[in-house]
Amino acid sequence: MQFRRLLTNVLILTAGLLPSYRAAAADGPEAERADTTIAVDRVQVTAIKQGPVLRSTAVASSILGLRAVARGGITALKEISLTVPNFHAPDYGSRMTSSIYVRGLGARIDQPVIGLNVDNVPLLNKNGFDTELADIERIEVLRGPQSTLYGRNTMGGVVNVYTLSPLTYEGVRALVEYGSGNTLRARASTYYRLAPGLGMAVTGFYTRTDGFFENEYTHRTCDREWQAGGRWKMQWDNGRGLRLDNTLSVSRLDQGGYPYAYAGEGLLDDEGTTILRPGQIAYNDPCSYLRTSISDGLTVRRDAARYSISSITSYQYTDDAMTLDQDFTPLSYFTLRQAVREHALTEDLVFRSRGAERYGWLFGAFGFYRHQRMDAPVTFKRTGIERLILDNANRMPDLLRYTIDADELPLASEFRMPAWGAALYHESRLTLGRWHLTAGVRADFERTQLRYRSRTNLDYEVSVNGSTPSPRQIAIDDTGDLAHSYLEVLPKLSVMYAFDPTRNLYLSVARGYKAGGFNTQMFSDLLQEKMQTMMISGTASEEDPDRMSYRPEYSWNFEFGGHFSCLEGDIRGDFALFWIEVRDQQLTVFPEGQTTGRMMANAGRTRSRGAELSLQASPWRDLDLNVSYGYTDARFVRYRSGNEDYAGMRVPYAPEHTFSAAATWSRPTGVAWLGDVVVQAGVQGAGPIQWNEENTLTEPFYALMNATIRLEHRRWSLGVWGRNLTDTSYNVFYFKSIGNEFVQRGRPRTFGLILTLNID
Repeated sequence: MQFRRLLTNVLILTAGLLPSYRAAAADGPEAERADTTIAVDRVQVTAIKQGPVLRSTAVASSILGLRAVARGGITALKEISLTVPNFHAPDYGSRMTSSIYVRGLGARIDQPVIGLNVDNVPLLNKNGFDTELADIERIEVLRGPQSTLYGRNTMGGVVNVYTLSPLTYEGVRALVEYGSGNTLRARASTYYRLAPGLGMAVTGFYTRTDGFFENEYTHRTCDREWQAGGRWKMQWDNGRGLRLDNTLSVSRLDQGGYPYAYAGEGLLDDEGTTILRPGQIAYNDPCSYLRTSISDGLTVRRDAARYSISSITSYQYTDDAMTLDQDFTPLSYFTLRQAVREHALTEDLVFRSRGAERYGWLFGAFGFYRHQRMDAPVTFKRTGIERLILDNANRMPDLLRYTIDADELPLASEFRMPAWGAALYHESRLTLGRWHLTAGVRADFERTQLRYRSRTNLDYEVSVNGSTPSPRQIAIDDTGDLAHSYLEVLPKLSVMYAFDPTRNLYLSVARGYKAGGFNTQMFSDLLQEKMQTMMISGTASEEDPDRMSYRPEYSWNFEFGGHFSCLEGDIRGDFALFWIEVRDQQLTVFPEGQTTGRMMANAGRTRSRGAELSLQASPWRDLDLNVSYGYTDARFVRYRSGNEDYAGMRVPYAPEHTFSAAATWSRPTGVAWLGDVVVQAGVQGAGPIQWNEENTLTEPFYALMNATIRLEHRRWSLGVWGRNLTDTSYNVFYFKSIGNEFVQRGRPRTFGLILTLNID
């Protein structure tokens, strides 16, 4: 009901304002409007695979331009969540999490459902999605499968981020922001020309926060963090069609994170004392996330009269470590440290026709190689040894009694995961009057491998019928090698009818693909099961290869949509209706019982259907209104887990509704050195969200109100902002650990002050 009232009020407000436009339109030329989430119709010279104007193509897209990014304070991918229809990126855990849900598709771990490209360079490691994106010129969000042009892990869409170019801007930019939680953000950059056609930019940034959620056991905030980094960008254009872009980025992150609150009725210790209350965050072992990342991307582009050739080459290095008190209680169950070091190389060659001929074409070849080395030891503490190992072993008849004197039991797991892939792809475009036909296909091959070593040593004692305990020892050192190869054919077809350059309707069909992988977080459970079996029977249990890996996920996306513009562009919008059939959907599950790990499982078949609408209106020259709405009904068609049948249930973690509405009013102050006063207010909402496959736990629809007031001058701006002004209480995440339930609450009401300088 809260959502329906909110949507009704906004539509009534918008409808009431639109008639007043006609009187305002006669006042003079069209005023310059903020480039918001409705696409800005200008030539995108930096785009390599898309057409010159996204709204003239058969794709559901949203674009945030330079001014919209600045006014919204957007510095990371998660900050466009809900602004884009059916795009939900909940902020929980740590910056490693980076979970994104689009149109009912998504995953909490491993393979992402959406691709991220920064200055045309694809980021292969999902762990690096949530990072500082300084000096953003434009963000493009393409929804629906983009697998034909972009390949693996883009079945939900693609986000393209383009940073400011030193060939189009010269000067110095600086930003300082301070807000709630002792949060500080600082950035400085310089852009200048070394010679005609040769530009260089250097950017540095630093962010820190004390956080907002306290661990009541340690009396420190969980989500404190600092991050620092920089970017060096060099561009050269010879003026005769040859262009070189090279961008080097470096960043370092040190974060606490994981402010998970207990969601049960109360947790008791062995003496029956309540040690964890509902809603309380309290755990005894440290949690943290560290990340160092380096990325270098080189783009070489040659534009001839009738064609262009582009080469995008990148090297990416990530070194991160996650440390968890994995039971998230004051008891000493077990901890996990997952350290990953990854090297990745990518190469993308794109050959594309140019000009306005009736027939256009694109050919491409893509290849990648990545090598991951992961160390993921799980350490059982005293409570974990007693409750998870000894209690299970001693459930046998009283004839045998097991004891373990050690206070810690390490279970070591080491992995080497090389992977490589190659693809050939093609797209043809044919224009027949007002009709525009597009067909494409991609052949994508991938080879993944897992080399693992799991080991542990356990000293224990066993007594028979109350006799004197005799010492025993178990030594496990398992090694193995798994490998999978996949060959995928990813077609797409679209038909568009263009009434004019700004209005069209389209119908598209496309196949999406999300790569398979390995359940590395399950190996501690497998090792634990083998150890318990050897304690009881003296023989080791056989390994189950099906639990060690999961298969790719596939989808067919059927979509009808359109882009429209009227009243000389003062009302513009986009809509889409979609139906998605998904096979082998990947879901994160926790095995039954008091297990220590989680695993990815293929959940049979699901289907997702829904609608999207984006609307921008400018009823007066100094007022802009933006509304976006997404509806998704994602359900299981076939999914059996043990004895449970979830057919007809909603897919968890994907919101049914996403909503955003914002109004921006700007007015000259009349004082030249003060510039304009800009007031921006809006509301964003999501929900309901199902937290489990049974659909017995639901997060209701919630709405967050935000506002900003700024003084904007060409050379500087000063603003005050507030987020979640009503201090709405809501949850962004739910999970189970060893049978206990936890949630993460959304951020409370926050305020901040921001100053920017722009000296050219």
